[in-house]
Amino acid sequence: MPTRHLPHTPRLFRHFLTALLLIATTTGVAFAHHGWRWTDDGQFELTARLEKAVLGNPHGVLTMDAEGSKWLVEVGQPWRNEQAGLTDAMFAKGVTLTLVGKRSSDPKEKRMKAERIIIDGKKFDLYPERLPDGKK
Repeated sequence: MPTRHLPHTPRLFRHFLTALLLIATTTGVAFAHHGWRWTDDGQFELTARLEKAVLGNPHGVLTMDAEGSKWLVEVGQPWRNEQAGLTDAMFAKGVTLTLVGKRSSDPKEKRMKAERIIIDGKKFDLYPERLPDGKK
Protein backbone atom coordinates (compact mmCIF):
# COMPACT_ATOMS: atom_id res chain seq x y z
CA MET A 1 0.00 0.00 0.00
CA PRO A 2 1.47 3.38 -0.94
CA THR A 3 2.27 5.88 1.78
CA ARG A 4 0.24 9.06 1.58
CA HIS A 5 1.65 12.31 2.81
CA LEU A 6 -0.57 15.03 4.10
CA PRO A 7 0.98 18.21 2.70
CA HIS A 8 -0.68 20.57 5.18
CA THR A 9 0.08 18.66 8.38
CA PRO A 10 2.99 20.86 9.56
CA ARG A 11 1.00 24.05 8.94
CA LEU A 12 -2.10 22.68 10.71
CA PHE A 13 0.04 21.57 13.64
CA ARG A 14 1.60 25.05 13.92
CA HIS A 15 -1.87 26.68 13.85
CA PHE A 16 -3.07 24.26 16.51
CA LEU A 17 -0.08 25.02 18.76
CA THR A 18 -0.51 28.77 18.24
CA ALA A 19 -4.21 28.57 19.15
CA LEU A 20 -3.44 26.44 22.19
CA LEU A 21 -0.80 28.90 23.38
CA LEU A 22 -3.15 31.85 22.88
CA ILE A 23 -5.90 30.17 24.88
CA ALA A 24 -3.50 29.26 27.68
CA THR A 25 -2.11 32.79 28.04
CA THR A 26 -5.42 34.65 27.84
CA THR A 27 -7.14 32.27 30.25
CA GLY A 28 -4.42 32.91 32.82
CA VAL A 29 -4.92 36.67 32.55
CA ALA A 30 -8.68 36.29 33.02
CA PHE A 31 -8.24 34.12 36.11
CA ALA A 32 -5.70 36.53 37.59
CA HIS A 33 -8.07 39.46 37.10
CA HIS A 34 -11.05 37.75 38.72
CA GLY A 35 -9.18 36.43 41.71
CA TRP A 36 -7.84 38.32 44.70
CA ARG A 37 -4.13 38.40 43.81
CA TRP A 38 -4.30 42.00 42.60
CA THR A 39 -5.61 43.22 45.96
CA ASP A 40 -3.85 44.42 49.10
CA ASP A 41 -4.06 42.33 52.28
CA GLY A 42 -5.48 45.08 54.49
CA GLN A 43 -9.11 46.00 55.02
CA PHE A 44 -10.25 49.10 53.08
CA GLU A 45 -13.41 51.19 53.38
CA LEU A 46 -14.80 53.63 50.82
CA THR A 47 -17.93 55.77 51.14
CA ALA A 48 -18.97 57.29 47.83
CA ARG A 49 -21.85 58.12 45.51
CA LEU A 50 -22.78 55.58 42.84
CA GLU A 51 -22.40 56.91 39.30
CA LYS A 52 -22.89 53.73 37.29
CA ALA A 53 -23.58 50.06 37.94
CA VAL A 54 -22.85 47.31 35.43
CA LEU A 55 -24.16 44.13 37.01
CA GLY A 56 -23.85 40.61 35.66
CA ASN A 57 -21.31 37.90 35.04
CA PRO A 58 -18.50 37.36 35.70
CA HIS A 59 -19.03 40.06 38.39
CA GLY A 60 -20.59 43.49 38.70
CA VAL A 61 -18.59 46.70 38.50
CA LEU A 62 -19.60 49.96 40.16
CA THR A 63 -18.22 53.36 39.20
CA MET A 64 -18.15 55.46 42.36
CA ASP A 65 -17.54 59.17 42.96
CA ALA A 66 -15.67 59.83 46.22
CA GLU A 67 -15.50 63.63 46.45
CA GLY A 68 -14.50 63.98 42.80
CA SER A 69 -12.25 60.93 42.76
CA LYS A 70 -13.48 58.06 40.53
CA TRP A 71 -13.25 54.51 41.87
CA LEU A 72 -14.04 51.17 40.23
CA VAL A 73 -15.47 48.62 42.63
CA GLU A 74 -15.95 44.95 41.80
CA VAL A 75 -18.99 43.42 43.47
CA GLY A 76 -20.24 39.84 43.40
CA GLN A 77 -21.66 37.70 40.68
CA PRO A 78 -25.48 37.96 40.36
CA TRP A 79 -26.03 34.86 42.54
CA ARG A 80 -23.68 36.19 45.25
CA ASN A 81 -25.39 39.61 45.32
CA GLU A 82 -28.77 37.88 45.60
CA GLN A 83 -27.51 35.57 48.36
CA ALA A 84 -26.34 38.66 50.29
CA GLY A 85 -29.83 40.19 49.96
CA LEU A 86 -28.99 42.78 47.31
CA THR A 87 -31.21 43.59 44.34
CA ASP A 88 -30.31 45.45 41.16
CA ALA A 89 -32.72 48.25 42.19
CA MET A 90 -30.50 49.01 45.20
CA PHE A 91 -27.74 50.11 42.81
CA ALA A 92 -29.55 53.25 41.64
CA LYS A 93 -27.49 56.16 40.36
CA GLY A 94 -26.81 58.70 43.11
CA VAL A 95 -27.16 56.36 46.10
CA THR A 96 -24.41 56.59 48.71
CA LEU A 97 -22.71 53.28 49.49
CA THR A 98 -20.09 52.30 52.00
CA LEU A 99 -17.92 49.55 50.55
CA VAL A 100 -15.66 47.39 52.69
CA GLY A 101 -13.10 45.08 51.13
CA LYS A 102 -9.70 44.96 49.54
CA ARG A 103 -8.20 47.73 47.45
CA SER A 104 -5.72 47.33 44.64
CA SER A 105 -2.16 46.66 45.76
CA ASP A 106 -1.14 49.42 43.33
CA PRO A 107 -1.73 52.64 45.32
CA LYS A 108 -2.11 54.64 42.09
CA GLU A 109 -5.04 52.46 40.99
CA LYS A 110 -8.43 53.50 42.42
CA ARG A 111 -10.00 50.07 42.37
CA MET A 112 -11.27 47.70 45.03
CA LYS A 113 -13.13 44.45 45.47
CA ALA A 114 -16.09 44.72 47.83
CA GLU A 115 -16.59 42.10 50.53
CA ARG A 116 -19.41 44.05 52.19
CA ILE A 117 -21.77 46.77 50.98
CA ILE A 118 -23.52 49.04 53.47
CA ILE A 119 -26.67 50.86 52.34
CA ASP A 120 -28.50 53.11 54.82
CA GLY A 121 -26.71 51.38 57.70
CA LYS A 122 -27.70 47.86 56.59
CA LYS A 123 -24.85 45.42 55.90
CA PHE A 124 -24.86 43.10 52.90
CA ASP A 125 -22.01 40.61 53.10
CA LEU A 126 -20.81 39.33 49.74
CA TYR A 127 -17.83 37.43 51.16
CA PRO A 128 -18.59 36.98 54.88
CA GLU A 129 -15.75 34.47 55.32
CA ARG A 130 -13.25 37.19 54.33
CA LEU A 131 -14.49 39.77 56.84
CA PRO A 132 -12.98 39.98 60.35
CA ASP A 133 -16.47 39.96 61.90
CA GLY A 134 -18.04 37.75 59.23
CA LYS A 135 -19.37 34.22 59.34
CA LYS A 136 -16.86 31.43 58.95
